[in-house]
Amino acid sequence: MKKLFLPCLLFMCLLLRCAPGIAQPATRQLRLQEIIALAQEQSAVAKQAQTTRETSYWQWRSFKSDYKPQLSLEGVLPDFSRSITPVTQPDGTLEFRPVSINNAELGLTLSQAVGPTGGTIFVTSLMQRFDDFDRNQTRYNGNPAIIGLQQPLFAYNGLAWSKKIEPLKYEESQRKYLEERESIAVDATELYFDLLLAQVNQSIAAKNLANNDTLYQIAQEKYNLGRLSKNDLLQLRLAVLNADLALAQATLDEQTAGLALKTFTGLEDSAQLQLDVPEVIPATIVAAQLALEQARKNRKESINFRRRMLEAESLVAKAKGDNGLNASLYATFGLTNRGATWTDIYNQPDNQQGVRLGFSMPVLDWGRQRSIYKIAELNQQLVQYKLSQEEASFEQQVLTQVNRYNTLKARIQTTAETDEIAQQRYEIAKNTFVIGRISITDLNIALAEKDQARRAYIAALSEFWTAHFSLRQLTLYDFEKQTALQDMEEER
Repeated sequence: MKKLFLPCLLFMCLLLRCAPGIAQPATRQLRLQEIIALAQEQSAVAKQAQTTRETSYWQWRSFKSDYKPQLSLEGVLPDFSRSITPVTQPDGTLEFRPVSINNAELGLTLSQAVGPTGGTIFVTSLMQRFDDFDRNQTRYNGNPAIIGLQQPLFAYNGLAWSKKIEPLKYEESQRKYLEERESIAVDATELYFDLLLAQVNQSIAAKNLANNDTLYQIAQEKYNLGRLSKNDLLQLRLAVLNADLALAQATLDEQTAGLALKTFTGLEDSAQLQLDVPEVIPATIVAAQLALEQARKNRKESINFRRRMLEAESLVAKAKGDNGLNASLYATFGLTNRGATWTDIYNQPDNQQGVRLGFSMPVLDWGRQRSIYKIAELNQQLVQYKLSQEEASFEQQVLTQVNRYNTLKARIQTTAETDEIAQQRYEIAKNTFVIGRISITDLNIALAEKDQARRAYIAALSEFWTAHFSLRQLTLYDFEKQTALQDMEEER
């Protein structure tokens, strides 16, 4: 009867522990991919990345508009003046006369930048009106059409360099957006496993409290029967108290981690999150050479290196262009006329031509221009050295992450098996302790190993999934689907 009494008591205590309590708060079951999707769509960081991407798009649109025809309307309406003005008479003397006049002008100009030369071609039409209110006179002057060219000579061509650099800036911003999305995935994964580990710790603490309480009650019966020492009974009671403290701390940690995850992902509901353990891992083994090729092809670094090198070359070209003869050609050909009415301007207008060639050339500057050019040249060399170092560091980072990914992937199977064995060993140790074949010390060792193995397994999963999304961020490549993330983004 005594042999049947102890197992029955243990079963009844466990049954009471598992019985449902008073109404529990609503829970929301979520998986890792769902958390990542939420973070990438509605988190504050995701909205910042989207805004930055849109800003880059409109900067790109602004750049492209510089190479399209520009139509502008300019004018002065009115320019009225009423004053006493000195007027030179035919005999050379001055007379102060009251003058009340108004000038008005209006012009419509169509211009087109010429990228290869850095000049501007324009077509304009001008109209001027003069009113003398004292003499009741109105006169018109205008240019029905003028075609002109404004062309700098031997100068730095900012338009041509912008045409090389700005497309790289735009493409770099698009890839940066993809990297920021993957960075969000990495951060969300870390917060996910912070909460998951807290939930595992809370579950472990709750089970340990229940088990220790049950074992303590059994120990009291054994102590009353004289089959257990007072020291072992007190040790079990101490274990119950420590488990209760551990449960309180684990519950607080779970609440803190849950709030952090909700804040990051933008979840505003009051439901308690219940996370799944992402035990199904990708079967793909990542080859270092493939990862390196995709990183060079997809990441913004490859474009960033080219863009920075072009900017350095642009500064050298500017220093060289400003270091000698600078000239500018301005030429116009058109029609002009005047009359008492505005229609007279279009009646048999006269030809109008104009050519102006201006130049400037330093004669003595005490080496100033040469110093500017030398600084730009040395800066170009410095940028080249930095880019070489950064490129080597980037490649090393990719290779290190590949090795980390593959190593952590192999480690998961070991930690999973360790966790399973530790769980089984504890159950055996607990049952063996109930029948009095092992000491409380051996039971505590099995308990500690069980908890440690479970935490180690969750930690291994956390490190692997963090490495998984970090590798995606470094390469912008999905190794499972064997597709670049940029292609996947364009298909959406």
